[in-house]
Amino acid sequence: MDAEAAVDGWYAMLTSVPAGRADPAQVLIHFKGQGTVERRYHDFKGPFAVGPVFVQHNRRVAALIQVICPALLVFCLIERQVRRALGPGQIMTGRYPDNRRVRPTGRMIFYHLGELTLRIGSVTEPPTVQLTRGVQLHLLDLLDTDITRTRWPQT
Repeated sequence: MDAEAAVDGWYAMLTSVPAGRADPAQVLIHFKGQGTVERRYHDFKGPFAVGPVFVQHNRRVAALIQVICPALLVFCLIERQVRRALGPGQIMTGRYPDNRRVRPTGRMIFYHLGELTLRIGSVTEPPTVQLTRGVQLHLLDLLDTDITRTRWPQT
């Protein structure tokens, strides 16, 4: 039992990194960073709802990847921008009904911003963004988006 307790928490890892380039602690830190990559795979299968797709040609597989990968990139960049704008704590309130302070995720950012609506303007008044919750305005501020400068699409 003492021998088992002595090695509790140890990891056995096989790596291609030479011993002179990284010590065991650096290898472990690099290995532990794999969670970030795994979380992006979770986003790929979660909010984007990418399920099994059966295509007949390789061109269609390439086209599907060319659509999904930029969407994942935008998803990640929006999450990153909000977290950086929040500062070192990277937590905010208003995302949940009980106002607990949590770290924003891309999924929750898009959930709240997905309820935004645009009221179409007329010749005399410009279009306006309709906010239903204060957290939407906070997220738009963190994303450095000016909702007072809406414009008509170019035709």
